[in-house]
Amino acid sequence: MRKIFLSVFVIAFCLSFVTHESLAQGWVNIKKNNKFLSPVARNMATIPAGQTYVSVPLDIMDTVSNSGRMVSISGFFMDRTEVSNKQYREFVNWVRDSVATTLLGPAAAPNLFKPVATTVGGATMTSTRAIDWNNVKKYLWRDGNGGYASKLAAMYYSGDDALLSRREIDIRKLRYSFSFLNMDLAAAGRNNPAMNRKDFIQSYVDNPDPTKPNEFPSIAVYPDTLVWMVDFGYSQNSPMAKDYFSNPAYDDYPVVGVTWEQANAYCIWLTKQYEGKKTSKKHPKLEFRLPTAAEFEYAAKAGNEQSKFPWNGELITDDKNRLQANFKSDPGNYTPDNGLYPVHVRSYLPNDYELYNLAGNVAEWTATAYNPSAAALLHDVNPNYTYVARTTDSKYLKRKVVKGGSWKDIAYFLQNSVATYEYQDQPRSYIGFRCVASYPGSNIK
Repeated sequence: MRKIFLSVFVIAFCLSFVTHESLAQGWVNIKKNNKFLSPVARNMATIPAGQTYVSVPLDIMDTVSNSGRMVSISGFFMDRTEVSNKQYREFVNWVRDSVATTLLGPAAAPNLFKPVATTVGGATMTSTRAIDWNNVKKYLWRDGNGGYASKLAAMYYSGDDALLSRREIDIRKLRYSFSFLNMDLAAAGRNNPAMNRKDFIQSYVDNPDPTKPNEFPSIAVYPDTLVWMVDFGYSQNSPMAKDYFSNPAYDDYPVVGVTWEQANAYCIWLTKQYEGKKTSKKHPKLEFRLPTAAEFEYAAKAGNEQSKFPWNGELITDDKNRLQANFKSDPGNYTPDNGLYPVHVRSYLPNDYELYNLAGNVAEWTATAYNPSAAALLHDVNPNYTYVARTTDSKYLKRKVVKGGSWKDIAYFLQNSVATYEYQDQPRSYIGFRCVASYPGSNIK
C-alpha cells in the first residue's frame, strides 16, 4: 500500500505538466479518420508467411541449451516501431474521458451523450445512450459555455493527497473495463453440454466476482512512472520518473512502465475502436494483439535465417564500426550508441522488413507464456503457448516471454534466438511492446 501511494504523488506531478485542453484531444480527433486503424495508416509492416528455425536459445556461454526446429508462420502486420508514449497516452486519455463522462451521466451532462437506436423484435428503442465524442472534445474539461470541469471534483486528488494550488487527475480512477470471447476457452468447452457462451467470455471489471473464474480486475491504465526509481537502486533517475511519460519531448520514445496486462488492454482497446466503422478489402477490420515469441523472432530475422541480429549480421557494429542498437556495450558503458536511456522509436536502421529496434532500446512483451517444458508440445504451424494467470496464481504461472533486449542489457540479449521472461503484472523501465494483427487471407500473387 505504501508503494501505491508513493507512485500516486510522483505520477500526479507528471500529470501537472500537461494542460487539460491538450489531454482532452486524445482519441477524439483520431476517431474521425476511418482509415487510421488500417495497417497503412498505423504504419505497420507486412510480414509475409514463411518458415523459420526457432527455439534455439543460446546460454551466456554460447552453448546450445535447447533444441530448435523448423516451423511455419502465417502472414501478419507488425508495428514498425515500439508503441510510443504519445500513442499510449491516447489510450490513457480515452479512458480518462470515458470515466469522467460516465461519472457525470446523461442527467448532469446531456450534451455529452447521444441517443442510439436499437431494434429488437421489430421495435426500435432509443433508451441506450452513447458518448458523443465530438462534444466531449468541446466541453468536458472546460468551464463556462456548458463546460463540466467544475463538476468533476471526484476525478481529482483531494485532501491530503492533493498538492497545494494544483488540480491534478487522480490516476487511480483511470481503469479500463472490457470483455471478449476467449477462443481457447470456447475450444476447450465446445462439447460440454453444461457450458454456455457466457462461460467463454473473459471479463475485466471493477469488482470481479471471485466465484466466477472468467472475471478479472479491471486494468489500471496509467504507466508506473516510478519504475525508473525502483528498477535501479542508488541511481539518480527522478527526472525520468517525473518527465518520461508526460513531457512532450518524449512523445516518440517507447512507452515503458506498462505491464503485460496493460499492453494487452491497449491492444483490445485499439481493436474496439473499429466498432461501428465501415471496412473494406483495402482497409480490413483487424484484431490487434501482442506478437507471439515465434512471430517476434521470425520478424526479427526478416528472411535471413543465418542472421544473429535483426540487422542481418553477426556483429553488433556496422562496417564503419558504429553500434547498431541501443544497449549496454560494457560495464558502466551506456552511451557509445548515443543513447543512455531509451531513444526515439525510429533510431538506427530498420531491418529488411522495415522494423525498427527489434533488438535493443526496450525489450518487448510477447503473447507467449514462459514455460520451457511446453516447447516439445508446440505445433510446427504458428507455435505458441499462452496462459492468463489470476492474481492468486503462483508467480511461475505469471511469467511471459520477453524478446529483443533493451538499453540496459548487454549484447547477448539482443540476439534473435534469445528470450527472457518477466511476470505479467510487473512493469519495468526497460520493457515496452508493439502490436501485430493477423493478415486476413493469403495473397499468392
